[in-house]
Amino acid sequence: MKLVSWNVNGLRACVNKGFMDYFLSVDADIFCVQETKLQEGQIQLEHGEAYKSYWNYAEKKGYSGTAVFTKVEPISVRYGIEEDYEPEGRTLTLEFEAFYLVNVYTPNAKRDLARLDYRMEWEDRFRNYLLELDAKKPVILCGDLNVAHEEIDLKHPKPNLGNSGFTLEERGKMTSLLEAGFVDSFRHFYPDRSDVYSWWSYMPKVRERNVGWRIDYFVVSARLAPALIDAEIHCEVMGSDHCPVVLELDLEKA
Repeated sequence: MKLVSWNVNGLRACVNKGFMDYFLSVDADIFCVQETKLQEGQIQLEHGEAYKSYWNYAEKKGYSGTAVFTKVEPISVRYGIEEDYEPEGRTLTLEFEAFYLVNVYTPNAKRDLARLDYRMEWEDRFRNYLLELDAKKPVILCGDLNVAHEEIDLKHPKPNLGNSGFTLEERGKMTSLLEAGFVDSFRHFYPDRSDVYSWWSYMPKVRERNVGWRIDYFVVSARLAPALIDAEIHCEVMGSDHCPVVLELDLEKA
């Protein structure tokens, strides 16, 4: 099974920059996107009848939002954490026979850390939600987690220490999630690989010089580790300030 996750930073804009070419060529079983930045009826994707589409729109227009396109029809779909509702459209949970898929766009702490306290409270609620799911069946979490976990996960760790996405608080919440029984799939295969990132600033020449951060992940329940085949970051794919991340697994090996 192949799964793809991509923060498209505006799906309508990304479609005009080659989204469908990548979507069709990668041929994922499940394709998750974050930051759709649209409302119902504002886009019509030509991905044929092979995929079912599930959307969680933010109340605020042109903001946040998540979507999942899947060849495998889910047993159930949930549009939030505690309730089946999420005003910023940040989470989508699809239940399948062998696992839960959780697609998330984690709240940003903001440049001045104005939302850090909210982020910390959200992280605790979200981790508890994942643990509740994990008690029932394995979880595959994907999306823009808005944190570079370790120094190896961004080009310039020292000057960024304490900045949004690389605060000790945010990194600590990621550590807590992994210690609770989850695996960062990319580091599972490539514990020492550096200079591989999934997000770059739009500032001039930043992406060309690969001054990036790895903030997009596939994180899985530890008991799924034997099923993992590979985890990839498709840095060459343009169309957004993020690039797609990919997970391949064989559930029969779990």
